[in-house]
Amino acid sequence: MLRICEPYITWGYPNLKSVRDLIYKRGFAKIKLQRIPITSNTIIEKKLKRSNIICVEDLIHEIFTVGPNFKYASNFLWPFKLNTPTGGWRKKTTHYVEGGDFGCREDKINHLLRKMV
Repeated sequence: MLRICEPYITWGYPNLKSVRDLIYKRGFAKIKLQRIPITSNTIIEKKLKRSNIICVEDLIHEIFTVGPNFKYASNFLWPFKLNTPTGGWRKKTTHYVEGGDFGCREDKINHLLRKMV
């Protein structure tokens, strides 16, 4: 499946700072099929208390470490809506290894995320 959509996506291994920035700046909760901004820990505590996730930092830790309650934490989050990177895309039709934009970026995904958040 990844081979089919590879020319349209880019991926990599984000660090803790990138995950934290994404959740704090672009994090929205999925509650009753509505997109609710994560403004306080009470939203998280009401929904994920059974999973021992009671605050934003617990949510970040669970997502970053892919802990035992990762499924509940990831289903709680609404998909992130990101902007186009500042400066735009270089070559959308070329693989990252060849100087383009799609494909596996490994640790370089953090630099792209900083430009998009």
